[in-house]
Amino acid sequence: MDLSVTATHGLQPDTRDLNAFDADPALAALLGLYLAPGDLEMLTPAFQRLGALVHGRLDELAHAADRTPPVLRHRDRQGQDIQAIDKHPAYVEMERIGFQDFAMAAMSHRPALGLDRPVPHVAKYALQYLFAEAEFGLLCPISMTDALTRTIRRYGAPDLVARYLPGLTAERLEEQIQGAMFMTEKAAGSDVGATETVARRDGDGWRLSGDKWFCSNTDAGLALVLARPEGAPSGIKGVSLFLLPREVPGGTANSYRIIRLKDKLGTRSMASGEITLDGAFAWMVGEPGQGFVQMAEMINQSRLSNAVRSAGIMRRALREALVVARGRSAFGSRLIDLPLQRRQLLKLMVPAEQALSVTLFTADALARADAGEAEGIKLRRILTPLVKFRVCRDARKVAGDAMEARGGVGYIEEWIEPRLVRDAHLGSIWEGTSNIVALDVLRAARKEAAHTALGEALSGRMAEAGVADGLRGRLDGLLARAVAAVGSAAETGADDRARSVASGLYHAASACLLAAEGAQLGDVRRTALAELVIRHKLTPRDPLGNADGEDAMAADLLLA
Repeated sequence: MDLSVTATHGLQPDTRDLNAFDADPALAALLGLYLAPGDLEMLTPAFQRLGALVHGRLDELAHAADRTPPVLRHRDRQGQDIQAIDKHPAYVEMERIGFQDFAMAAMSHRPALGLDRPVPHVAKYALQYLFAEAEFGLLCPISMTDALTRTIRRYGAPDLVARYLPGLTAERLEEQIQGAMFMTEKAAGSDVGATETVARRDGDGWRLSGDKWFCSNTDAGLALVLARPEGAPSGIKGVSLFLLPREVPGGTANSYRIIRLKDKLGTRSMASGEITLDGAFAWMVGEPGQGFVQMAEMINQSRLSNAVRSAGIMRRALREALVVARGRSAFGSRLIDLPLQRRQLLKLMVPAEQALSVTLFTADALARADAGEAEGIKLRRILTPLVKFRVCRDARKVAGDAMEARGGVGYIEEWIEPRLVRDAHLGSIWEGTSNIVALDVLRAARKEAAHTALGEALSGRMAEAGVADGLRGRLDGLLARAVAAVGSAAETGADDRARSVASGLYHAASACLLAAEGAQLGDVRRTALAELVIRHKLTPRDPLGNADGEDAMAADLLLA
């Protein structure tokens, strides 16, 4: 990572002049492994354009929008009921960058960024990764709009798709229909089977009544909603999926109210609220009783996006810490030359690089699954909860440690570190907490043997890449143990082990990917990162033992 930034004496080193894409050569190199050469050449200018915004204009907008959250106005000055959410102009400008300039919500559904066809998933998530280095909150509406479009195209009636697809994929922000999902209820968070919202038949549509407790992008033009039709059985089998428009056909407001907006710890730029449905009109999507199965399509897209965003947070946190370490001195030495600081920087770098490798691999698995590949379907099934679990948790620690790396100034809201810390906690809560997604890893193993498919795919990738025999042998052994541990916990119902075995599988998978990437790219740095994962994440260590010097050698290579 080339971060040759110098600081004026006594001033804080600043990343303002950096291009986030150019300063992340690992990203460009890995994209070359997944994208066709012509696509990479065509899309590189877009990566560079967005990279130039991250530490400049996008940073400024994100800071302003974070400091001035949206406000709900129930009535106008004439006393008319308007239910309007006033958004800071900075947020609206970010919407224009994300939805319009880079077509991030539409690029999977129409040609964009110079391509004559939809943008590959890996490229889409790479753009989200870059965007998240400055702004996390807006990526929630972007991701949900993308995922809602995907879901109704897969399960919705043709007339619904024809009615709303042009707006969901519009080129201009003013014509854009944004998406959301209203799933959570006071008594039905992760337990979707406890959904109490009722759906009553009304001609060709349905009327929904009930409360939704956590609705992000609250004033979206369309939302997917879970509800229980009258007479449907209790539990998850009685829940169906509905498409709820903000305005009913004809242009009048639908029969639901935004009660209030949430005062959130992070992602303060984006409106999340509580909604009461009072006979709101909606269309059923897909078959009755299949609501959660169909909503899972949207949830899984959001889970992957959460992981990608968390990876972006880690990249930004690491970059800030490296710039500080290279630009400040203490006790007669640059911070980056001090042994303890070097050790701490490695502890930021390893999870950040793991996350980049595994999320891109997951995005590629999604593309293969969409193409109907059996292996891709299984890989996507287990990787989605795996990255949601581990990447999002790692981001919390990396962001906190990067704040400490900057010191007292890092605790001040004028700098990005506090926002990174606040936003990082969101990833491991929304769309399934850590416990829920860790259990989902076991479910993927038990029902689909997806863990075995992942082990075979990673072993094959290392062999094909030409990973050195000694390293490959060690990794194959560790991978086999991780796969076996997940399988054992899944088969025996050992739910109490879900988190530990999921972590083990993630670390083994990331080490295999790092080693394969190192061999494919001829990059000794990624090979060194694989060795660090083995030593620090997959091998028992004696905290009272003497260091063997291997970490110091890795630091010389990785921090040079």
